[in-house]
Amino acid sequence: MSYQESVRPSGATTTPVSNSLVPLRDAQRPKPRRRIRLGEARARFAHYLSHPFFNLPLILFCAAILGVLYASWSQRNEGHLTPETGVGYWLGITGATIILILILYPLRKRVRFLRALGRVPTIFRLHMIFGIVGPTLIVVHSNWHLYSLNATVAMTAMLTVVASGIVGRYLYSKVHMGLYGRKAEVRQILADASVLKRALGEDLPQTEQLLEQLQAFEADVLGPRRSFLVQSWVLLTLGIRQRFLRNRLLRMARVAINKEGVRRGWSAGARKKRVALVREHLGLYFATTKKAARFGVYERLFAVWHMLHMPLFFLLAAAAVVHVIAVHLY
Repeated sequence: MSYQESVRPSGATTTPVSNSLVPLRDAQRPKPRRRIRLGEARARFAHYLSHPFFNLPLILFCAAILGVLYASWSQRNEGHLTPETGVGYWLGITGATIILILILYPLRKRVRFLRALGRVPTIFRLHMIFGIVGPTLIVVHSNWHLYSLNATVAMTAMLTVVASGIVGRYLYSKVHMGLYGRKAEVRQILADASVLKRALGEDLPQTEQLLEQLQAFEADVLGPRRSFLVQSWVLLTLGIRQRFLRNRLLRMARVAINKEGVRRGWSAGARKKRVALVREHLGLYFATTKKAARFGVYERLFAVWHMLHMPLFFLLAAAAVVHVIAVHLY
């Protein structure tokens, strides 16, 4: 349906019957679809947009961790801390205990009586926090010196697990709606993209060409299941392709809206508002398609990561036990 048809003046809707035009009854009138407005679209589909620079709690947490590490590094040769005695020793014990507590997260999902510990998202938050705090205490405990082979092995295993956890956190966020949300379903993502595409069609004077280009783009990046390498290439080039297409379609929309606005006598403010609506809907549409295109790659990577992370953690636990025994025996 063209824009002109969708904004047909109010009056009796007619349909041909026996070569004549008769008005439809009210019950037979098709109900017009309510147009998604700018604020409503932003609220409904905002979870597809990421704003990493506005996560204030995460920024403060990282700043605190980096501050502690810097203070420890700058004082490493002053003799204020030793791993064997005093505060340094108890920092090591506390850090090792916190690392052992990390096992509660996978156990919470598998052992029935541990479900009383709390909801999975809450335990997951603690798992990530403890996964950084525990190793930080261990690093401070070591005073940035490795005095033995078993200490070197334990530290290397710990830092490997920390790096693995950071990678896992990133992949997890890519296959879930939000960091602690339910697992993203591609069908739901594509349904949301379809809603946004229809909304674009309702807000532009002439939409056939725009929708054809969106359909071609969607078929290209969200085609049938492909190999991992092809999916990875699509993922690497997706941002650039979306940016060029978005700019081209926005120019088309601006020209069409201005042309229609002159014909209908829209004010400059009304035309500007419609352009802003199209820009918002295009941004949200491309965010949904990007989420869907990335999902296959990240889901495979997350599955591989999941198989590797637990063995790495148990390797860390074994190295830590050997280190503690060696320290106390020798």
